[in-house]
Order: sequence, then C-alpha cells, then structure tokens
Amino acid sequence: MADAVATPPLLLRWQGWLPCSSGQQKRLQASACLVLMALLATLPVISRTGLSLVVMACGALWLLWALITPPGRLGAISGWMLLYLAIAVLTTGFSPVPIAAAKGLIKLLSYLGVYALMRQLLQARPIWWDRLVAALLSGSLLSSVLALRQLYGPTEELAGWADPNSVAEGTIRIYGPLGNPNLLAGYLVPILPIALVALLRWRTWGQRLFAGTSLILGTGATLFSYSRGGWLGMVAALGLVLLLLLLRGIRHWPPLWRRLLPLGLLMLAIALTAVAATQVEPIRTRVASLLAGRGDSSNNFRINVWMASIEMVQDRPWLGIGPGNNAFNSIYPLYQQPRFNALSAYSVPLEILVETGIPGLIASLGLLVSSLRRGLIGLGGEGLLNLPRLASLAAIAGLVVQGATDTIFFRPEVQIVGLFCLATLAQPVTTANETTLIDAREQPC
Repeated sequence: MADAVATPPLLLRWQGWLPCSSGQQKRLQASACLVLMALLATLPVISRTGLSLVVMACGALWLLWALITPPGRLGAISGWMLLYLAIAVLTTGFSPVPIAAAKGLIKLLSYLGVYALMRQLLQARPIWWDRLVAALLSGSLLSSVLALRQLYGPTEELAGWADPNSVAEGTIRIYGPLGNPNLLAGYLVPILPIALVALLRWRTWGQRLFAGTSLILGTGATLFSYSRGGWLGMVAALGLVLLLLLLRGIRHWPPLWRRLLPLGLLMLAIALTAVAATQVEPIRTRVASLLAGRGDSSNNFRINVWMASIEMVQDRPWLGIGPGNNAFNSIYPLYQQPRFNALSAYSVPLEILVETGIPGLIASLGLLVSSLRRGLIGLGGEGLLNLPRLASLAAIAGLVVQGATDTIFFRPEVQIVGLFCLATLAQPVTTANETTLIDAREQPC
C-alpha cells in the first residue's frame, strides 16, 4: 500500500472527501477490475465508439475512487506524467490551432484516467496484476490467431502492404484485426515480455500453457508482420527481459560469474542475430531495406516527413503546436514536401517535440529515466511485483526502440498497454514480509 503522508500535496487534497464503507470500496475495486479487464481483452477488436465509452468509464471510476480514498504519495512516474499534462495544457493555450489541440488534450486526459485507475487498482490489490495480464493476453492471442490465419487465405488484400517501390517488393505482410502490420507489431511487442514473465510466474500447467501459447503465437505474428521497427522492438523487449531475468537469477553468484555469464550470452545473441540477418532470406531482405537509405521508398517517405517535422520544431521549439494528431494534421500541410502527406511525424521523440516542444521532451525523458529506476528495483528482493517490473521495463524498451522510427505508440491499442506497464512500475515497493500479509485466497490467477 502507498505510504500515507501527513500533509498531502495541494494537488491531491480534494481526495477522500466522501465517506465510504469497506464493502463499498471492495465493490468499487471489483468493478474497476472488470472494466479494465474488458478494456485490455478487447483492445484489438473494439470499435472506436466502444473504446471511448470504456475509457470514459475508467475515468469516472477513478474519479469516484479518488473521492472516497485519502491521498497518498504521488510518486515520480505520476509526477512526470502530471508535468507533461501541464505542459500540454500550456501548449494548447498557445497553439496556432487551439480547437484541434483541445481535442488532443481531451484524448490525453482520457488516457491518463485509464492510467490512474490501473495504478489505483494495483496499489489496492497488487495480486490482481495477474487478472489484468490474463485479459491482455486473451486479446493478444486472438489478434495473433487472426493474423496468422491470413497466411493461408487470399493474398489480394495483404498485397496492399507490399510496396512495389521498396527493396522488399513482394513481401506479404499480415495485420490481423488491427488493419496495419506496423500497428499489429507495435501492439504485440510490449505484450511479449509480459507473457514471458506470466509463463514463469503462474503456477498451474493450464495457465502456463495459455501464457506460452500467447508468447509463441505473438512472436510468430510479429515476425510475419515484416515490420522492421516491430522486429527491432521485439529483439529489444525479449532480449532485455531475458537479460534482466538472468541478472536476477544469478544475483547471489560470485561477482566474476555475474559479470562473465551475461557478457558471454550477450555476445552469443549478437552473433546469432548477425547470422540471421545475413543468412535468412526474409530477414536479410528487410535488413537490406533498412540500410538502403533513400533508395527504399518507405525510408525516403519517412526522411521527408522527418525533415518537414524538424522545420515545424524550429519554428515553435518551446511551445509546439499543441497535443494530438488533429493539431499535427492542421499544421503539417504548411511544411510538407509535395506528395509526402503524413498523419504524424513517424518518430515518437520528434512527435513530442512538434506537439509540446522542448519542455514536453524533457518531461518525457524524465518519465523514461524514472521508469528505468523503478524497473531495476525488480532485480533484487522478493516483492510481489518484482518480476512484473522487469517485464514492464522490457516492454517500455521495446516501445522506445520501435518508437524511434514510428508513432504507432500514440494509437490506443499500443498506448494503453504502455500505460499498464507504467502503472505497474509506479507501484510502491513491497517487501517479502508485506507479501505474506496478502489474503491466502488471493493467489495469482
């Protein structure tokens, strides 16, 4: 549980105004868990209208929960997110397109409501992390199955994602229910390390079979999406979570072996990656397209969009144009090169600079550093959420790597998974003694 503070921050003093019995609190917690499970399970298939309703329900539940719960410690991760929100409000006020920016601000607020509810639920019932993960893996398993089935169906629609002007011409890319191969990969990448940790964490063979199947099919679907950013993100996410689990497993070994074993395995992984990139034809083709520079049409398109976005940053470096894709779509045509229209900057750091300027990027980097520090806590001790912290840190690493050359993160299917990881990292550290106080009936699902 969060540590109570004698004098809560001024920002939180409105919390706890309403009286509430313990029975009502338990019912509210159960309702929040059900709504969040429904959201995570249906992310890849729910309509935009349905998604908006569920997100609004999450925000309303958090507001009600906050009104009946005394304020606790804010935490570094939540603090950086509130700072980014404050910067977004400021940039909206000074935006050249304030109405479009206001729409983006409302969307940002709604997603932060989902984060706040996740954080509150995991703070009250950390054992319920497993329930939320079970729902998340259900959605990813459905997406992976639907995507992999496309390998055996008609290829006419799939051919729409095979760029005839690319080095990878003729590559058939699957996209499942998400309609976009890059989005499919971006959705699955952060879930893969979570599935791996669930496989290790869950106890029964049925649960482990479910987690293992989600991991294997999710990895296969990411591979056959032929998303270059997705592949890099998957390597980063799975590679980091394996390294972190190894470091945790050998933390009591002699110092020499603690240094040599990870280094040896890292060199082996680099060698295997090099062999795959040079000897496996599909991977070699995609790597060649990555290294082709402007010679590949996809690379050329992104480079032109990046150049136009950099000009937007140069004109408004401190206040940006305001949050959201509506603001970007309103301003970008003034800077775009002919025939290179775009819906985003195709780079998360560049998109943040365009929308909220240098202050927004600084707040985002602060959030990233705080997430790293919180995630590394999982390397030691026996706290209830230590393994989930490692999975969440690896998932964020995968999102960061893919986000370097794409803005799939801002799609709700990906962003909500990222917020779940941040909510996990934001939890206070529990000791082994505190873990034993949890009701024995509330075991991991």
